[in-house]
Amino acid sequence: MDTRKNVLEKLSDHELEQYIKPDSKFVPEAIQYAYEILQSRGKVFTEQEKERINSVISKTEENEATILHPNYTKASNLIYLSGAVGIGCLIWTYEQLDSELAIFISAVVLASVFGVGYMIGKGNEVAKFVFIILFILGLAGIPTLITHLSANPVLGIMNILQFILQTWAIVLLVKIPKRKKV
Repeated sequence: MDTRKNVLEKLSDHELEQYIKPDSKFVPEAIQYAYEILQSRGKVFTEQEKERINSVISKTEENEATILHPNYTKASNLIYLSGAVGIGCLIWTYEQLDSELAIFISAVVLASVFGVGYMIGKGNEVAKFVFIILFILGLAGIPTLITHLSANPVLGIMNILQFILQTWAIVLLVKIPKRKKV
C-alpha cells in the first residue's frame, strides 16, 4: 500500500492524531508521515509517544529489509536441482571414484554447490557473484561435456541438464534489480 504524504498534509491535526494513536490500524508509513506533519505544525510529543512511534517505524524498516526478491529463491532451487543432478552423475560414474582424493574432491564440489545455493537463497549478494564467476570458469569444461556426450550419453545428458539449470539460475540472478534505499 502506497501512502502519499501530500494527501496527509491536507488533513487536520485531529485527523492526523488518529493515525498515531496506539491502536491505529494505519500502515507504518502513514503513521510516520502523520508524525512528521504534526511535528512540523508545532505539536509537541511526550518521550513515551516518540518511542512508541519510532518503534512502529523501525519495525517497518526491519520488515522491508527481510523482503527477498523471488528470483533469489528460484535461482537457489535451480542450483539445488543442479546439485541433485550432480549426485546422480556421481552415482552413474561411481566406479571412477577409486581413490579417497576423488571422493573428497567430489564431496567438496557438491557441498560448494549446495552451500552457494543456500547462500543465494538467503539473498547473499557475494554468493551471487561467486556463483557467476565459478560458472564462467566452468565454461572451460564444455569440451569435456561434449566428450562425455559421445562416450557416455547418459552422463553427457546429465551434464547438459546441469549446464542448463545453472544457466537459468544465472539469468534469474542477473535479472534481480539493484536494491534502492529510499
